[in-house]
Amino acid sequence: MLSTQLGYVSILTVLIVVAIMGAAILVLNSLIGPKRPSPVKQSSFECGSDPISSARQRFNVKFYLVAIFFIVFDIESVFLYPWAGMFRDLLVEPGVGLMTLVEMFIFIGILGGGLAYVWRRGALDWE
Repeated sequence: MLSTQLGYVSILTVLIVVAIMGAAILVLNSLIGPKRPSPVKQSSFECGSDPISSARQRFNVKFYLVAIFFIVFDIESVFLYPWAGMFRDLLVEPGVGLMTLVEMFIFIGILGGGLAYVWRRGALDWE
């Protein structure tokens, strides 16, 4: 009982120290930091070159679709790593290794089906 309370006290101590340090850094920066604004510092910055158009311009919706599809398939593919790391250990238990292999093929099949559907609908074409 006492060891769990000490664990909570140490976590609380770390959180308090981090909050104090964060606040101290912000306050010291506003008090000590240089304040010399200029038109060059106030202008927008795009990778070292002057901006060529408005930041409010419209993008083609295909850009957003491809970005969303990338994020979805990228996040779903992350689920393969824990399974791949544990697969050798899963083979030791009878029936479990084969079951997880079949489940992973079903998962990959669903992902592949989704990718085929998106591709067939032309969502990945930039024309």
